[in-house]
Amino acid sequence: MYKSFYKLQSSPFGTSPDPRFLYMMPHTREALACLEYGISARKGFTVLTGEVGTGKTTLLRCALSSFSTRRVCTSFVFNPRLETLDFLEFVLTDFGIVPASRTKSGMLLQLNRWLIERFRMEETCVVVVDEAQNLSWELLEEIRLLTNLETSSEKLLQIVLSGQPELEEKLRHPSVRQLRQRVSLWCRTQSLTDAQTHSYVAERLRIAGASWPIFSDQALNLVHRFSRGIPRIINLLCEHSLILGYVEQMREITPAIVENVAIELELETQPFLISSAAMGGGGMSSPRSISDEAPSFGTVFNGDPTGRQDR
Repeated sequence: MYKSFYKLQSSPFGTSPDPRFLYMMPHTREALACLEYGISARKGFTVLTGEVGTGKTTLLRCALSSFSTRRVCTSFVFNPRLETLDFLEFVLTDFGIVPASRTKSGMLLQLNRWLIERFRMEETCVVVVDEAQNLSWELLEEIRLLTNLETSSEKLLQIVLSGQPELEEKLRHPSVRQLRQRVSLWCRTQSLTDAQTHSYVAERLRIAGASWPIFSDQALNLVHRFSRGIPRIINLLCEHSLILGYVEQMREITPAIVENVAIELELETQPFLISSAAMGGGGMSSPRSISDEAPSFGTVFNGDPTGRQDR
């Protein structure tokens, strides 16, 4: 509803992990190159880790979209809390294979034959497991065994485990040392600095068709402080700030708007961070003094503030 008011062609802070909006920073380029190399060079196991909301899924989609669909077949497992048979059945089905039986040996044999056929056609097959820190020890071992599907020189199946930093801790456990030894590449996402947050918002607005900054520098300072540089929360704050700005018919998003949104979404920052430096004035300012200047956001948005934004 705010797109026409701000003259935008699309929503700049949508909830889906859209590769078009991937903002390239040094660590992003490094992680993307790591993923692309791991898949294209058939390295077997690649691990991607990062805090919640730092763009792991967007990065994965960007890496996979960089390959021709004729060269890469992908199975994307979003639910890691599966039993072994359910996992194998999901992977087969996601690859477009109808399981001939529901036995472990039968499905593995069927998968192996299909992978050999794809290999002969010079295609790369990838299984991506999201939220992999939640995999059971048993399923982790079964996934390790999938890398035994290979020719004399190449891994037939590439596996990417994506998860929160707890995944790295889990893979240090002695019981999965054989799996850890097979990990060829480790990729990591990071939160943004203050300057990167400014650039991130500006780039997404540019891609969406914005012809002016929309957010003041002081407002973006607060966006960074409330979000702690986490892209998903940046998107959450900016999306709802645009909605409130539209309701109030304000062409520029101000610190007052951002703070009211943050309060309604129950985001926290240290009071001393919201200083006159951020507001552009002199002396210290309390959170409430800014909030009193702008309307409440509660009448505009009453949904779940914790919904996933930019994975």
